[in-house]
Amino acid sequence: MSESLIVVKLGGTEGVDFSAICTDAAELLKQGKRLIFVHGGSAEANSLGEGLGTPPKMITSPSGYTSRYTDRKTLEIFLMVVNGKVNSLLTEQLQMLGVNAFGLCGLDGKLIQARRKDSIQSVENGKRKIIRDDYTGKIETISSELLLMLLNAGYLPVIAPVAVSEKGEALNVDADRAAAMVASALNAETLILLTAVPGLMKNFPDESTLIRQLPQSQLAAASEAAQGRMKKKILGADEALKGGVSRVIIADGRIQNPISNAWAGNGTVIE
Repeated sequence: MSESLIVVKLGGTEGVDFSAICTDAAELLKQGKRLIFVHGGSAEANSLGEGLGTPPKMITSPSGYTSRYTDRKTLEIFLMVVNGKVNSLLTEQLQMLGVNAFGLCGLDGKLIQARRKDSIQSVENGKRKIIRDDYTGKIETISSELLLMLLNAGYLPVIAPVAVSEKGEALNVDADRAAAMVASALNAETLILLTAVPGLMKNFPDESTLIRQLPQSQLAAASEAAQGRMKKKILGADEALKGGVSRVIIADGRIQNPISNAWAGNGTVIE
């Protein structure tokens, strides 16, 4: 168990305060903590896609999970934004704070290897459709050696959620689940999922119904109640805990000192 290692997933949705997260990270590193960032970029990818005449198309699986339909053109837009803009700007913000951040994606050095899905099922108007030209993947392995090499050399890895297939293709993977797999592979003590809400709520969007403690045994029931993207966070939390991570915290990424705040147990603590 890497007790001082915290894996932080930064939501790619509107409202998450990247500058507050980076400032907090710089302070935590001075205190001897070790950090890895995994980020999304869905809001940015949506706006660029619309600007380029390829608006995002979301698909819902039969089990109720929503994801981005990623044909080759959408994949290239995703790479431009998430691996290009978001990853570089996050790395830049950290460098300006004196943190030697190392931006990379799962394609680099085969950091994240995934199996490309032959076909995915989508439910539209109550009917199931089979989609075969999708560049999304199911993560199979994380190169912990590469990450440990970076951590031990004093870098803060900043990872974009792009994986590599066995044929070498770039694949879009879910950032919450990528963060969970990274945390498991490195035996991190804590996985923090920062988002634009204070945590998991019994009655979304009523923030007074925040669930502060959630035992792992109740995750299946919590997933039923979760709305939209929160379902993926619950799934990621379950995978991280099963992979040996001690605790997962879903917390507010819109506030000052968001990582420290979550670390102190503010948010939904799952263990």
